[in-house]
Amino acid sequence: MKNSYFKLSFLFLVSVLFSSEILFAQDFQGQATYVSKSKLELGSWGARMSEAQKKQIAARLKNRLEKEYILVFNKEESIFNEEEQLDAISGATDSWGKNFAAGETYKNVKTNAQIQQQEFYGKKFLVKDKLQKMDWTLGKESKQIGNYTCFRATTFIPTDDLLWYSFSWSRMRTSETQDSAVDENKKTEVDVTQIEAWYTPQIPVRHGPSEYWGLPGLILEVSAGATTMLCSKLVINPDVSIEIEAPKKGTVVTKNEYQDIIQNKMAEFRNNRMGRR
Repeated sequence: MKNSYFKLSFLFLVSVLFSSEILFAQDFQGQATYVSKSKLELGSWGARMSEAQKKQIAARLKNRLEKEYILVFNKEESIFNEEEQLDAISGATDSWGKNFAAGETYKNVKTNAQIQQQEFYGKKFLVKDKLQKMDWTLGKESKQIGNYTCFRATTFIPTDDLLWYSFSWSRMRTSETQDSAVDENKKTEVDVTQIEAWYTPQIPVRHGPSEYWGLPGLILEVSAGATTMLCSKLVINPDVSIEIEAPKKGTVVTKNEYQDIIQNKMAEFRNNRMGRR
């Protein structure tokens, strides 16, 4: 009787594993919805403001602080894009913010390729480069996200590498300081961002939202700096299949070349304004 029980248990385990292999051996697709929330950081400027003023600014910037994204993926490829939202107050889209936001992103974990479509002041760019290197440290901590058991992983990434599609005046000042430095061997401190991700081995693909990838399971939650991105809905093999196709329109550049384009254009804007004064 005991031998029969163990035999049945073994057959059940083999059946479960075999079914899982069949699921991911065949053509399959998943669609995940992510909601991101960012903390409003006003720095020393915010210290001089009242709570009412802070709330007013947070309401004005809601469509920048709270966003929704869709990730469609199969075994090797994924496409990630933001769902466009209207401004909560004006009813308009955030045209200024779109110049420095991540565009539609295609990733291929088999070929280590990333293709991202960016639009900067009306001009389209096709940024082709390798996937961001992720040296994850796997932890033992676990938690439940929806119906999935997730495990913690962490890594550190240079902030400029993580936000290569964006712009900041402080980064420009640092870049200009480095360019004008007399001592070429002088080392400058590199700002890094700690990343905390929660992935589920129940969906054994190496995909995740935004730049994130490379874990032994789909990333359902990730925190970087003041921003947390959480999967709010997940559908495996949806009724209507969505084609995963890399964006094709735009001037082809690398990540570094695109960042140089942004820096040069913003420097031009600044110099023009100073000249008029």
